[in-house]
Amino acid sequence: MKKDLLSICDMTTKEIDAILALTAEVKRYKGRYANALKGKSIGLIFQKPSNRTRVSFEIGMVQLGGHAIYLGPHEIEMGVREAIKDVACVLSRYLDGIVARTFTHEDALALAKYSTVPVINGLSDKAHPCQALSDIFTVKEKFGTFKGVKLAYIGDGNNVLNSLMCAAAKVGLDMEITTPKGYEPSQDMVAEVKAMASKSKARIAFSNDPYIAVKGADILYTDVWVSMGQEKERDARIKAFKDFRIDDALVRAAKKGCRIMHCLPAHRGEEITDDVLDSKSSIVYDQAENRMHVEKAILLKLLKG
Repeated sequence: MKKDLLSICDMTTKEIDAILALTAEVKRYKGRYANALKGKSIGLIFQKPSNRTRVSFEIGMVQLGGHAIYLGPHEIEMGVREAIKDVACVLSRYLDGIVARTFTHEDALALAKYSTVPVINGLSDKAHPCQALSDIFTVKEKFGTFKGVKLAYIGDGNNVLNSLMCAAAKVGLDMEITTPKGYEPSQDMVAEVKAMASKSKARIAFSNDPYIAVKGADILYTDVWVSMGQEKERDARIKAFKDFRIDDALVRAAKKGCRIMHCLPAHRGEEITDDVLDSKSSIVYDQAENRMHVEKAILLKLLKG
C-alpha cells in the first residue's frame, strides 16, 4: 500500500525516529544515495510560491538520481480549472510521487485520497510536516538529544506551530508556546498535542507572555506574523504582536547561549531583529539546509521503501 505524509500527528514516534536516522545518514553519506531513486519522478503541485520547499525538493530529488517537475499556481489551477480527483488520478499515471503546497489542508487530503502514488504535504493552512521534521532534526543535531532541551516558540498559532508541537510531543521535546491573546493554536490541536505529550513525557505549556515562555529556554523559535493570504490582517497583526519580537532583551531573558531558529522567510525587523537573526547563536541556515536532507529521507522512505 502507498504511504502519504500529510501531518506529523499521523506519524508514529518510530516512523519519526526512522526519518531522523535516515536523514543523518543521507546528510553524511551523500554519494551512497546518488542513484537511489534513478528513474523515479515527482511532481510539485504548488498553489503558493516557495523558495525552500521547491528548491529543496527539486535538488534533493536530483541528488537521489531522480527527476522533479514543477507545476506552479497558474499551470493546473487545481480545483478551479480541473477537479482535484482528475488531477490526482492523471498525475498518478505519470509520476511516482506528488508534493503538494496547498491553501487548504482539505485539498491535500483530497489529493491523497484519489492519488495512487504517495502524496507529501509541502505546506497547507493546517500543517507543515516537512518543516517540523527538519526542525527537530536540527535540534537533535545541535544538542544530541531531546531530553532536557526546552524550545520556546514565540509568535502565531499557525501551521508551522501545529506541526512543531506535534513533533515535539512525539519525540519528548519540551516546548513553551507564547502567542498574543486571540492568536493561540486551536483547542482541538492543543488537546491532541497534550494527549501525545502525556505518552512521551514532553512538557508542552502555553502562555501569552513571551518573557515567561523564554525563561530557561535553550532555543527561541519564531515565524512571520503575517503569512501569505493574511495581508488584509496586516495592520491588526502588527499591533497585536508588537511585544512578541525576538530582540536582544528577549534573548537575554532566555538561557545564556540559547540558539535561534526561524523557518524563513523572515520579515526582518518585525518578528525578529537583524542582530539576533544574524548572530552567532542563529542556526536558521543550518535549519534551512536540513530541509533538503529530511526531504530526501522522506522521498527514500515513501518512493523506495
